[in-house]
Amino acid sequence: MKATQKPPALAPVTPADLLRMAALYLRRHGWHQGTYYNALFPSDFPTPPACAAGAIGIACAGHRVEHFAQLDPDALADYLATLAALVDYLDTHEPLFLVDEDGFVIDEHTSPYSWNDDPARTAEQVITALDAAADEWDRLHTQGGEN
Repeated sequence: MKATQKPPALAPVTPADLLRMAALYLRRHGWHQGTYYNALFPSDFPTPPACAAGAIGIACAGHRVEHFAQLDPDALADYLATLAALVDYLDTHEPLFLVDEDGFVIDEHTSPYSWNDDPARTAEQVITALDAAADEWDRLHTQGGEN
């Protein structure tokens, strides 16, 4: 390669990539409910058990973040797109129906936070959903039949 040539550009990281990274993080470091990270681990501990959103934050930032507002603009855009991909998947496959006092559905939007924190939820369900949401994002966004 000539000194004036630029190296080839890397492919951009997609929400599917980040969802898979979050699932891998949970497999390796553990899953948590109630907060982004397990409070039994000090704030300087780099890899605490995390909730789905916390694992996505780590996948986007490359390190622990206590709140998504701490992300730089590029990582924040990745975080929001990745969380939206998870919400789209959950809305389709595990919708949370909020019903008013008369029995009418008032909201069919699934919060990834309340979904993650459901007492009946398991780590395997969260990891499986992250991987499945990644597969669905790829299916819906990959052009040219690369799947």
